[in-house]
Amino acid sequence: MIAKSQLWKYLPICYNSVLFCLTANMRSVSEEPVPLHEEFIYCCGAATHVLKCGPWKDLSKDESKNLPRLLFMIIPGNPGLAGYYRTFIKALYCGLNQQYPVWVVSHAGHCKPPSGMEMIEDTDIKELEDVFGLNGQVEHKLNFLKKNVSKDIKLVLIAHSIGCYITLEMMKRASELQVLRSVLLFPTIERMAQSPQGKLMTPLLCKLRYALYMPVYLLSFLPEGVKASLVRFALRGMKTCDESSITTSVNLFSVDCIANILYMASQEMMKVVERDSTTIKQNLKKLIFYYGTGDSWCPQNYYDEIKMDFPDGDIRLCEKGLRHAFVLDASKEMAAMITDWLRDDLTKL
Repeated sequence: MIAKSQLWKYLPICYNSVLFCLTANMRSVSEEPVPLHEEFIYCCGAATHVLKCGPWKDLSKDESKNLPRLLFMIIPGNPGLAGYYRTFIKALYCGLNQQYPVWVVSHAGHCKPPSGMEMIEDTDIKELEDVFGLNGQVEHKLNFLKKNVSKDIKLVLIAHSIGCYITLEMMKRASELQVLRSVLLFPTIERMAQSPQGKLMTPLLCKLRYALYMPVYLLSFLPEGVKASLVRFALRGMKTCDESSITTSVNLFSVDCIANILYMASQEMMKVVERDSTTIKQNLKKLIFYYGTGDSWCPQNYYDEIKMDFPDGDIRLCEKGLRHAFVLDASKEMAAMITDWLRDDLTKL
């Protein structure tokens, strides 16, 4: 037996033992691999890459009792390759305490299915006449939701760059969607051709993009290791670069993939002109805008103007110096911010 007078001597040992056990348990939980399911499907007749974070692989069965109440769906920018968001969705899923599925759906045709992998044909959805264009990409996402997600599941749409334009169009065309929140990151929703980057890229995308196909075709014959080295060289100016971004960028050496990317980009320059203030006004309480301070696709004066037009809106300006293509080096930081922004909304579910 330990005398009461000597008990205090053993308290630090007990405390350290408990602390060690708790820390070890937290470490084992954090080091558990995040469940990530990968699919290549046909949607509206176009090859589509889907990454699903969490144990839920099928959200289309209305009668299932195990369906989550909420789906976080990422609408990518351009290039709209799902792999760019791999680190982002894993960080977001963990930040949400692994309570909700987080999916990212590539743009139609913005993927290179692995050779030998069977494509899942979607026979219930008709092919679109121009699925690779901007309008087709909107319908592509709506059709994906209709086919793959129960109408009873609420949505948090997290959109990036041109994905923000697509998201606003989705909310406009399908008001029946149960959108809890839409987070619009670095939103290219107006005057793209007039932006600093747009002035530079519009002539190339609209008139000279076909000249890029032959170099890409020739480069496509290089070994995968050489392609990865070229990507690393192109991104050498970054202090840190997400490894998944490098492996994903290798897909840009596919002629089919790059052709769809450039075609969509050319339409962005021509069609994204006026901001859809009507749709924004109708859904203002559901929207969070996040603008960059040095963004050459949506410069700060675009932020100043929308802030003036919608003073009651949740319209934020980046104070961290994040780049427009945040997925290259700041996925975890962005995921942490979003989970903080949505904390109140999630507690009310």
